[in-house]
Amino acid sequence: MGFLEDTFVILITQIIFFLGGWVFFVKKLFRDYEVHHRLVQLIFSTTFSLSCTMFELIIFEIIGVLDSSSRYFHWNVGLYMLLFMVIVLIPFYIAYFIISNIRFVRLKLIRPLTVVVYLFYLYLFWKVGNPFPILSPKKGLLSIEQGVSRIGVIGVTVMALLSGFGAVNYPYTSMAYFMRPVTYADVQAIEKRLLQTMDMIVAKKKRMALAKKGEVVGQTEARSRLWGMFGPLSGTKSNQESIKQLQTEVTALEELSRQLFLEAHDIQNARERLEWAATWQGKYFNVLGYFFSVYCTWKIFISTINIVFDRVGKKDPVTRAIEIAVHWIGFDIDVTFWSQHISFYLVGCIVLTSIRGLLLTLTKVFFLRDIKQQIIEYYRTYTCSNNGYVFCVICASNANEYACGISDYNNSSFRRIAI
Repeated sequence: MGFLEDTFVILITQIIFFLGGWVFFVKKLFRDYEVHHRLVQLIFSTTFSLSCTMFELIIFEIIGVLDSSSRYFHWNVGLYMLLFMVIVLIPFYIAYFIISNIRFVRLKLIRPLTVVVYLFYLYLFWKVGNPFPILSPKKGLLSIEQGVSRIGVIGVTVMALLSGFGAVNYPYTSMAYFMRPVTYADVQAIEKRLLQTMDMIVAKKKRMALAKKGEVVGQTEARSRLWGMFGPLSGTKSNQESIKQLQTEVTALEELSRQLFLEAHDIQNARERLEWAATWQGKYFNVLGYFFSVYCTWKIFISTINIVFDRVGKKDPVTRAIEIAVHWIGFDIDVTFWSQHISFYLVGCIVLTSIRGLLLTLTKVFFLRDIKQQIIEYYRTYTCSNNGYVFCVICASNANEYACGISDYNNSSFRRIAI
């Protein structure tokens, strides 16, 4: 194919990836929310599209799709765009968003402080490369090598953390061995206790409101009588003690309701995991969990041996296994071809499962925040206006969740691709 045809293929796939990132952002991350920041959606979808395009170009390089010169051209264009996103756009926007959500910062100081924070970030980003032999006097300051080398330092660290997270989280969430037995009766019992606790909180809140209202009415009537200046003292004191006792009981019940809600959420997740494990998909991921657990354990062991004894591995386990199959079993296959493709498939599965585990964990955070809003609305409906905001199960700052979500989802994506 010619250059124009190759460019058309890349553009079509980028549009598909962009739409996929947009749908995931709207339908999964911010499902059931009224606030949708268009610029955040655009940044997330663009980063998702560029990262998938870089991964796509790697696949095209292996299987020989598209012309070599066009692949090289689109690779450079994609790298420059990713560098612009990770070095310029996303850090600047995160700094602006965090500072703009700090209440004591004046409106006219938001932009200057954003510039100061961003310049400080650039300084730290550039200093990252000093302890490492990644600088080349032949390359300019705006070259791809200068940016990718520094992103690679951060990317290796981030990928190591994500790989460790995926290696632990994936078997724990997918293997039936780690799933505790939970029945539907257990779920109903904990939900019943939670609802009873909520009803008790509502009832005591109403009693507090009526007691306060009765105290105000009693004081008003007492002032209208001459002898009421001395009479209501004992009644007012006992009423205040009753209100304090009710407040203490409500505080204890609110703490109990928080713990019950978290327990109900965990037991419901455990029940759903058991139902999912009984499906064909769950059985498939259960087998994969055992396989990748053994594979990751072997990689950790052999990496430790190589570091301790200063060894340099010449062959990966896949190539060695294929060579054993060829020499000892007698399979007639191309060792180089199949070892490259199988290794690429295994690494891709590990990366995808790591990203999947991270995305599922962050999706649970947004789900818990949605439950928090529903509980607030529940108490708004069943209590008086002065006591509407009774409690929150999970106290989380919306601005921090937003900024951390953008930072985790976007920065980790292209740092993976850049290394």
